[in-house]
Amino acid sequence: MTKICIKELFIYPFKGLSAQKCDRVDLQVGHGILGDRSFGLMFKEDAQYPDTTKVPWMKKHNFAMQNDWAGLAALDCAYEAATSTLTVKRKGVELLVADTISPSGRDRIATFFTGYLAGIYPNQVARHPNRAPLQLVGEFGKTRYPDREAVHISLVSQATLNHLSEIAGRQIDVRRFRPNIVLDGVPAWGEFDWLGKQMQLGTARIVITARINRCLNIEVNPETGERDITLLSLLQKHFHHTQTGVLAKVIESGCVADSDILA
Repeated sequence: MTKICIKELFIYPFKGLSAQKCDRVDLQVGHGILGDRSFGLMFKEDAQYPDTTKVPWMKKHNFAMQNDWAGLAALDCAYEAATSTLTVKRKGVELLVADTISPSGRDRIATFFTGYLAGIYPNQVARHPNRAPLQLVGEFGKTRYPDREAVHISLVSQATLNHLSEIAGRQIDVRRFRPNIVLDGVPAWGEFDWLGKQMQLGTARIVITARINRCLNIEVNPETGERDITLLSLLQKHFHHTQTGVLAKVIESGCVADSDILA
C-alpha cells in the first residue's frame, strides 16, 4: 500500500496575502494551525474595534482578499514571527517593512494596503468592491480569519493538481488553491473519499469534514496577480463541480512536519 506523506506545508499569516512554506506546524483543537490566517485586512466601514488584536472571526466579505482584488497576488509578502515584522515586495523591490505589534506599525500596514487597493481594480463580482480604508486586525498565533470556520485546515492531493494541470495544458501552481497541506501518495481526487474519516497527522489527529467549494481565486496567477486560467469553468466542464481538496478539524492537538506520514 502506498504511504501517504506530507509533501508541503503552508500557512498564510495574513488572510488574502502570500503563502509561507513551513517545515513544521502546530495544530490546536478548537483553533487549527497556529499562525495561519492570524491577521486580516478588514474594511473599517464593516467593523471597528478599540483593540484590533482581539477581533473575532468574520466572513470573508469583510476583508480585502485575492479573490476580489486579484492584484494582491502580485505582492510578495513575508512575515517573520520572531520579530513580528511584515515585509512587502513587488518584483524584488521592497515597498514596506512594518511590525504588527506597535500601533504605528499596524497603521503603516493598513495605510499601505489601503493605498494599494486604490491603484488596482476589483473583479466584477467582488463581495466588497469599494476602495474603503482598511484596518489591520488579529494577533499572530492567537486569532484566525480563514474563509470558513476558524477551526478548519485544508488538504489537497498533488495528484489532483497534476490531473488539473493535464486538463489545463499547463502546470497549475499549488498556491492558487491556498492549501495548508499538500499530500503525496493519494490518487487524483482520492481525498474526496475521506469525508467523516479520522486520521493521524504527525502527532495530531484530524477528522475530514467537507470538500472545498472553490472561488475565483484559483484563476489568479500567484506570481502576476492576473487571471490567466479559467479553472472554475474547467472544473465544471470536466467534473460537474467546482471542488478541490478537503477541510479537516483538529480533534487532538499536536504537530506535523514535512515528510510525515498521514495514516
